[in-house]
Amino acid sequence: MEESSDLYIVYETNGPAPWADHQHQCLEDLDSVECLRRKIKYYFMNPCEKYHARGRKPWKLVVQIIKIVIITIQLVSFGLSNQMVVTFKEENLMAFKHLFLKDYVVGGMDTYAVYRQADVYDHIDYIIEQYGHLHNITVGNHEYEKNGAFYTPLSVCQEFYRNGSIYPGNETFQIDAQVETECLEVYPMYYPSLQEAHFELHFKRMLSVKVTFVLKAINLQTVRHRELPDCYDFTVIITFNNQAHSGMIKVDLETDVDINECRDWTVTGASARHIYLTVLFDCLVIITCITSFTLCTRSVINGIKLQFEYTHYCKSRCDKEVPWSDKLEFVNGWYILIIASDIMTIIGSILKIEIQSKVLTSYDVCSIFLGIGTMFVWIGVIRYMGYFRKYNILILTLRAAFPNVIRFICCAGIIYLSYCFCGWIVLGPYHEKFRTLNTVSECLFSLINGDDMFSTFKNMQQKSSLVWIFSRVYLYTFVSLFIYMILSLFITIITDTYDTIKQQQSATPTSELQKFLSLCKDLPNSGVYRLDEASCFLNCCIKRCRKHETLTSEA
Repeated sequence: MEESSDLYIVYETNGPAPWADHQHQCLEDLDSVECLRRKIKYYFMNPCEKYHARGRKPWKLVVQIIKIVIITIQLVSFGLSNQMVVTFKEENLMAFKHLFLKDYVVGGMDTYAVYRQADVYDHIDYIIEQYGHLHNITVGNHEYEKNGAFYTPLSVCQEFYRNGSIYPGNETFQIDAQVETECLEVYPMYYPSLQEAHFELHFKRMLSVKVTFVLKAINLQTVRHRELPDCYDFTVIITFNNQAHSGMIKVDLETDVDINECRDWTVTGASARHIYLTVLFDCLVIITCITSFTLCTRSVINGIKLQFEYTHYCKSRCDKEVPWSDKLEFVNGWYILIIASDIMTIIGSILKIEIQSKVLTSYDVCSIFLGIGTMFVWIGVIRYMGYFRKYNILILTLRAAFPNVIRFICCAGIIYLSYCFCGWIVLGPYHEKFRTLNTVSECLFSLINGDDMFSTFKNMQQKSSLVWIFSRVYLYTFVSLFIYMILSLFITIITDTYDTIKQQQSATPTSELQKFLSLCKDLPNSGVYRLDEASCFLNCCIKRCRKHETLTSEA
């Protein structure tokens, strides 16, 4: 016994035993794996669990709640302002139609057109006369455009074939396809008729007549909303379309609107305080979005770092590749969505400040950025609802069914396009809903949703019995195929995915990452997560030392 005791003392003094080194290495490996497992598990915790695990405040959640409130307020404010712009444009368009189109009645006819040569001259002369008397007849603040000290003239331009001899009675014609343009300029103070100006219309060869002029106006309704008014340039284009040479010349009035900053303005009885407060509020939105962008970007970077650590662990320790499905778990799509919404909102807010300051007038561009940004912000709220079990199953179903839905839509889209092309070429001449590919697609999509079925069947012209019979076969097969078969299969895909996800929630982990994390039984409030990486390493070392001492003493 004494010899054995002396041998043990000498062995311990000279150095650790080989089995102790191996045991020490195993403990070190186990602790490092456990630290990695805890870090990954902590990354996938929800804000409440992270608070219990490390006492970390849910700053991203707080920022998102604040952001969704202020961005919604910003959008509503801009929407009300943009609504005044849209209303001003639409009302001016309607006013121009009543001022310059002879005998125009709202909704009184499907197509505003003229059918006699005398009527064409009469309508163009009426436009010129109304343009000359604009100051005396308009109730708005419309004014002629000036180029320096002179008014910009009204122009009447006709497009016609260069030469042509047409004899329908003999079924002969001769046409030079080269198109020429002839114009007449009329100034506001001098407005002769076409015949007085010796401007002849070549009806046999005429393609179109365009009457173009520019009017200026100021949108004063924004003053009572504490906003500076904008100055508008309305380019009015009245087109007499005779390209079909069918005996009916269609007349259409449209406007191109340019919004500019007024050169000189003075507003009395109102304060610019509202404008300054709006700009400050937009700056608050920008600061909040920058904060959200920073926090979410940091989380994405941390997830990618953890992905690399986990991949390195699997390659070095387990000698296996990590599947892409597990790698993508570390890339949080909700954070990317929030980052995209922050970028959109920041750009939109900057444009909104420029519009409020009358530096820019890009209402449409600003609307797109603010609209998409707000939409993404509201969609991002679903991420936090997913932490509740009953809501999470719906989100998981949408994510799991998405690949199958895309494949299904690709196959169904091919059938849908085939019906679109067939309906356009066969039914187009006999049905107004099949005249263009765009209207065909809209009509068929409405049929899939069960809308407008009766009128689609009823409005089919019966001039050709063969086409009428074909239309019945075409419509009945489309409705039966898409509503009773394809739409039902689409619903089945979603239902099957829902059942699968519901079964998986109560089953054992399926992916390698889930199996790896399932070995960590530590609860968020256990206290083991309250260590950062340095202290985690120190804690691991302390544990290894204690275990080594225990093993030594037992030996």
